Amino acid sequence: MEHLAQILLLLAVAIAIVVTFQRLHIPTSLGYLLVGVVLGPYTMGPVVSMPELHALAEFGVVFLLFTIGLNYSIPELNALRNQILGLGTGQVALTTLVVGIVVWLAGLPVAAAFVFGAVFAQSSTTIIASLLTEQGEENSRHGRLGLAMSVFQDVTAVPFLVIIPVLGMSVAADVLTATLAWALAKAVFAFVLVFFAGRWLLGPLFHLVSRRRSLETFTLAILLVALFSAWTTHSLGLSLAFGGFLAGMMLGETEFRHQVESSVSPFRDVLLGLFFIGIGMRFDPASILPIWEWAVLGALLILVSKILIVALMVHRVTADKQVAWRTGLMLSVGGEFGLALIAIALDSRVLDIQLGQVAITSVLLSMVAGAVLIRFNGPIVKRLVKQSEAEAQSSDGLKDSPEQQVVIAGYGRVGHTIAVLLHSRGIPFVAVDTDPRRVAQGRVDGHQVFFGDITDPGLLAAIHVERASLLVIAVDSAEIALSTLSYLRRACPQVPVIARARDLESSTRLLDAGALHAYPEAIESSLRLGASALQMLNVPADEIDQMVQGVRDWGYGPVLEKDTNESQAMNPRQ
Repeated sequence: MEHLAQILLLLAVAIAIVVTFQRLHIPTSLGYLLVGVVLGPYTMGPVVSMPELHALAEFGVVFLLFTIGLNYSIPELNALRNQILGLGTGQVALTTLVVGIVVWLAGLPVAAAFVFGAVFAQSSTTIIASLLTEQGEENSRHGRLGLAMSVFQDVTAVPFLVIIPVLGMSVAADVLTATLAWALAKAVFAFVLVFFAGRWLLGPLFHLVSRRRSLETFTLAILLVALFSAWTTHSLGLSLAFGGFLAGMMLGETEFRHQVESSVSPFRDVLLGLFFIGIGMRFDPASILPIWEWAVLGALLILVSKILIVALMVHRVTADKQVAWRTGLMLSVGGEFGLALIAIALDSRVLDIQLGQVAITSVLLSMVAGAVLIRFNGPIVKRLVKQSEAEAQSSDGLKDSPEQQVVIAGYGRVGHTIAVLLHSRGIPFVAVDTDPRRVAQGRVDGHQVFFGDITDPGLLAAIHVERASLLVIAVDSAEIALSTLSYLRRACPQVPVIARARDLESSTRLLDAGALHAYPEAIESSLRLGASALQMLNVPADEIDQMVQGVRDWGYGPVLEKDTNESQAMNPRQ
């Protein structure tokens, strides 16, 4: 109980600052950094000092890398090996090399120069994604390419988690080389170990857990897998975050991937917030005055190096100058993962306190300046680049909008039938169901079926329902359908929804909730049976279609009136 007052203070300040930043549309990661500065030892006022807090915050990076691994499983990395893999890897490698050489020539040791290069190569996916969405550019060519490269930076930066701790050892060059080679060998061993363990154990484990239909047990299984993998790599002398990434990669290949991402996101966000608070507590505002020139030069180095490198690389791929420069402006912003690498370097003593302050301040300044460049990337590029009509219409394999897909909620009898029809027409779709046996059967059928609860907003965010061309609610529960519709009408009103309904009452409720269509199965089966009878009696097909549609257009009134009259005739007391 000795730390209860400090915990309450931390929560109160965090809520106040983060809510303010959210209302001002400022990335919350910067808000958490400010919380750390306010409650840190270098500013006036109360100080929160808990060693347990820093130990717990370290798991924020573990779960950050875990969710990144979920989105970059081995098959997906293989699919991206051409354009995004080449651009992402090339950008990180070139920026690390160029920045490293510049700061080495400025007098920094080789190890510290390497860390600066790795840190400056990162970009903030959070800032990029939030600003693009706010500006309506998330589906533009430069927006999608820049965001994809930003996310992929985190994947290509994973080796830094292995290399940086080794660089902190005070040993001779030949011993350092041998130690680094041994660390990389252990990383390969850890990958192989987690890979085979994941293939043999994770699938059966999550099938067993998912049959219980308990979100609590499912979440506990996720925590067990992520932390056990982190403990394994840590036992091998590697970072905890590297283990989290490997576990995410393995689970990313399973049908549970989206529900895993939804379940783990609250832990990730809270722990990552604690991590940024810890970073903020390391920041000394008073130290800015002696180093402000170096911090400004560092921020300029981040911005200029990435703008030029990214623009040149993208231009070689797209042959579109505006897309190239706008992508470069987007990726110029500093990144949260760079702050994570600074923390690892400080703990490993690759950087001393002063260099750490320079690196942190440079990244923070680049975040602010980079956000401005992203906000005005269009006007800036239009002033700098005059693009010919031929260039603007050039085909670079990147469409203006991503291919939309249909989302099917429920993979039972109705959902499976709809999936078969869509598949036969080559229409992309993804289906979710809470029954692991249905999910397994769907994947045997060759369909994109995942385990998940369609009423979970986190799951809907994970499958990007906002991009769907259509959502089909095929679950056999009016309450689940209504709950899903209620959320979608608030969060994604642009997504059209059609729903399954058992009777007219359910159909009416679903239509009132926002569904475009909700045909009642009981009446529809009668209509189809009647249509078949008319067809056998040689009634023309177009007349049958008109009659059936007429009944639907009248709200099934003729059918219901007939049923009501018959019921009253059989029960005259009613």
